[in-house]
Amino acid sequence: MPPQNEKYEYLEHIADAKFRAFGKSLEETFENAALAMFNIIIDTGKVSGEIAKEVHVSSQDPENLLVDWLSELLFLFEVDEIIFWKFRVLEIKEENGEYSLSGLAFGENSNPEVHPFETEIKAVTYNQLMLEKTDDGWIAQVVVDL
Repeated sequence: MPPQNEKYEYLEHIADAKFRAFGKSLEETFENAALAMFNIIIDTGKVSGEIAKEVHVSSQDPENLLVDWLSELLFLFEVDEIIFWKFRVLEIKEENGEYSLSGLAFGENSNPEVHPFETEIKAVTYNQLMLEKTDDGWIAQVVVDL
C-alpha cells in the first residue's frame, strides 16, 4: 500500500539506493520511478527547464522495460548533460510478446554552479527489482548502483 499522497519512497539499503514508486497506472508508476531516481542525483524541485527529450524503449517484459526506461534516462542525462525533473510516459503497450514504452523527459542543461549533484548513479540494477499490480494500482521497487 503506497504512502498517503506520495509518488515514491526511499528504503534502507546498505551500499546503494533503493526506492519504491507508486501509481494508479503502469505509466504513472514508471514516471514516478524516474522522478525518484533523479531526486537521488539532484533536488528536482530546483530544476524547471522545458527541454524535451523523446524516449522509446522496448523489452521482453514489464520489469525489464522499467530498467531500460530508467537506464535510458540516465544515459541521456550523462551524454546530453540534461537534468530531468518531469516525466511523461505516453504509452506502454504489449505487442507480439514484446513491451514498448514511448515517453518524454523534461529538463534543462546541466550547470554545476546552479545544480550541484548530490549523488552519482552508476547504473540501474536488477537487484531486488519488483513490479507488482495491486488493488490500488502498481508498485515498482528499484535499486540503483551508487
